[in-house]
Amino acid sequence: MNQKCVNSGGESTLICAEQPLKLEQQFNLAATAIAAAKLWQVRCGEIITVRDSKHNWFRARIAQLDEQLLTIVPFESLPQPESALEICVFQALPDKERFELVLQKLTEIGVSHIVPFMSKHSSTLQQRDAGQKKSHRWPDVVLRAARQCRRAMVPQLFAVHTWDEVLEQLDAWDTKLILDARVGTWSMCEGVGSGQPNRVAIIVGPEGGFATDEIAQAQGCGAVPVTIGPRILRTETAAIVAAALVQHLAGDYA
Repeated sequence: MNQKCVNSGGESTLICAEQPLKLEQQFNLAATAIAAAKLWQVRCGEIITVRDSKHNWFRARIAQLDEQLLTIVPFESLPQPESALEICVFQALPDKERFELVLQKLTEIGVSHIVPFMSKHSSTLQQRDAGQKKSHRWPDVVLRAARQCRRAMVPQLFAVHTWDEVLEQLDAWDTKLILDARVGTWSMCEGVGSGQPNRVAIIVGPEGGFATDEIAQAQGCGAVPVTIGPRILRTETAAIVAAALVQHLAGDYA
């Protein structure tokens, strides 16, 4: 993705040890780990997720953290906390506070990229921030959710896109799905297919859905129109359900 990431998320937030780790032993980590820990905004005594040189994962308590030193004590082994499947959710801006719910739940589900955008039927950033600017809180919502659910990386949150910018970004993704409630669209299972995609983009429209020409434009960029069931969902519910289904079909949800 070449658009602006607004929260310093992604691989730069991965805290790695350059040596094998063992439980209940103290370890000093390198400068890159110190920089990553600072992106999590953690302090001495707090708990972080760490990967060691053998790609084993641990929960560890911070014994010391300053400009020169990060000392940790691993106390619990973890299964792989990050999905091998990269999921990007392009979310049309909803009204009111619902985007914060979307950010929180997509982070918990394991989504790696979140891109808000404006479409013909969506809210605009100016409408969202009218009266009181709240979009500045979005990176903090993502960070708090990532910490709560023991993510190893903070998802990348991008600046609000135009619809044309969304279309330009789709080329980077193996599988592209656009939610469409019209009769005759594919199921989510059919849209994901029987292969094993590495990178999946999900495009979620606003309340009332996409305009017909927007669906056509997305299809022209390789997106498959899919439905997630017979009931009409609110946009935030649709985003959460779609991401969970993709994680189930091609990611790490059993």
